Amino acid sequence: MVGAIGPGLCVLVGVTHDDTEASAKRLADKLWNLRIMADAEGVMNLSIADTTRSLLVVSQFTLYGDTAKGRRPSWIAAARPKHAEPLVDAVVHELRSLGATVETGRFRTDMQVELVNDGPVTLLVET
Repeated sequence: MVGAIGPGLCVLVGVTHDDTEASAKRLADKLWNLRIMADAEGVMNLSIADTTRSLLVVSQFTLYGDTAKGRRPSWIAAARPKHAEPLVDAVVHELRSLGATVETGRFRTDMQVELVNDGPVTLLVET
């Protein structure tokens, strides 16, 4: 096991060619303050900052897989590891500087990610 959290957010981070350190910081801020956690009435009114403060961040280049043509995805929109890895690290660093407890996967590794999707709530967060 590389990283594990209890209740919190499982964040799959995809990086594309025009992403920058500034966009990594915006993403971290958005994740930290996004009001998607349930309050006492079960309404999505609280942020991760207001609740568990726990995130599992996993690099996921396949989020930029393009299946518009043919039957095999194209990964052209996904940034190369040399560009992507520092930006995923920047998201993690920024979240930690905000006060988050962050666990991570391993970059460029085939991982088995388990999660219990409470909701179900799955969001695409863009910066």
